Amino acid sequence: MQNPRLASRYAKSLLDLAQEQNQLDSVLQDMQLIQSATAGTPELAQLMRSPIVNAEKKNTVLKAIFEGKVQPLSIAFIHLLTSKGREKVLLEITASFISQYKELKRIRVAKLITATPANDQLKQTLQAKAEAALPGYTVEFQTEVDPSIIGGFILEVGDKMIDASVRRDLSEVRKQFKDNLYISQVLSN
Repeated sequence: MQNPRLASRYAKSLLDLAQEQNQLDSVLQDMQLIQSATAGTPELAQLMRSPIVNAEKKNTVLKAIFEGKVQPLSIAFIHLLTSKGREKVLLEITASFISQYKELKRIRVAKLITATPANDQLKQTLQAKAEAALPGYTVEFQTEVDPSIIGGFILEVGDKMIDASVRRDLSEVRKQFKDNLYISQVLSN
C-alpha cells in the first residue's frame, strides 16, 4: 500500500515532536532500527499488512519486539499508528522520517557504484568533491559493488549522476561505430 502523503504527514509529526523533546537523534536511531527490522523480516512486514490480525495483537507484537530497544516516544508512536490502523504504512513512515531528518540536517546521500570494492582514498576524494559542489551540505556515502560496470565508477547524488564507468565508454564506442556512415558504407559493399 503506497501512501507517501500519509507517511510524510506522520513522519513530519514525529519529527516535530522529537525535535520539541530534544530526542531527534535518538528517534532517528529508533526509526532506522524499525526500518531494518521490518524490511529484514518479511513475516513482520506481512503481519503489519494483514487485515485479519487485529490492531491490539499487532501492537502487542511490536511492543514485544521494540520495547527496551527504542525510546518511549517511539513506542508511543507505534501504539498510535496501530490504534489508528496505520501500521500498514510503518515502513513508509520510517523511510519518510529518515528522509526528512536528513533534509533538516542538510545531509545528502551519495551512492558510489564500483566494479570492485572502493578504497578509502577514492571515497574521500569523491566525498570532498561532492561536498564542494553542495555547499552547506554534508555528504553521506553509500557504496555498492556492481561487476557489470567493468571498471571506473558511477556516482549518484540526488537527481544527478556521473557515469565514469567502462561499461558506458564501451557503449558509446559501440554507438559511434553503429552511427558512423563511412563504416556503414564500407560494411555494406
